[in-house]
Amino acid sequence: MKANSATRLIIVPEPHIKRTGPRKVGGEGEIEIFCADEQSDCSIDVSKCRQLVEEILRTQGVRGSVELTLMFVPESTIAGLNEQYMNKAGSTDVLAFPLDVVEAMHSPGPSAISRGPERPSLDLGDLPILLGDVIVCPAVANRQAQQHAGNFEDEIALLICHGVLHVLGFDHDTEEKANIMQRRERELLELHHWQATMPESFRKVYEL
Repeated sequence: MKANSATRLIIVPEPHIKRTGPRKVGGEGEIEIFCADEQSDCSIDVSKCRQLVEEILRTQGVRGSVELTLMFVPESTIAGLNEQYMNKAGSTDVLAFPLDVVEAMHSPGPSAISRGPERPSLDLGDLPILLGDVIVCPAVANRQAQQHAGNFEDEIALLICHGVLHVLGFDHDTEEKANIMQRRERELLELHHWQATMPESFRKVYEL
């Protein structure tokens, strides 16, 4: 496994849980993105992807002690998650699992919050917020890139942006929401991925 930061166990909620939107400002601290490349099908610049996630989060107003996990996995892994949590058969390109919980609530054993006499009460507002997990399958991205985003690098950037926006509460279950999400994807990619206007080859993404 290759990673540019420490990794942690993915915690996924039941898919039927709906939230009005995640908290975006954590306690004192910095944004942490835990990245791991657990596949060998395609070469991934994990450091560059991590930077893209952080820039998207900051542009979307995320501040303070906030954590998000970005993982690149093989088709077998994402297919299993897709079936288990989305009730869909087969692989997919990206999955996003919003959490919006504080880290201490998921700490088992002696490190968990305790009301015992030796532990003072804690202000949950000072603890890291776990925004969620974004899971990308590079093999699927590579297979669809030419007919979708135009090239592999743009496809990966789009999937990362799409997943992060889902974690932040965006959705595309209605035409209005889809238009809002797609417009924000384009704006963020122009700002942080291309640093230029969206290329013509990318327009086919929104023509499918």
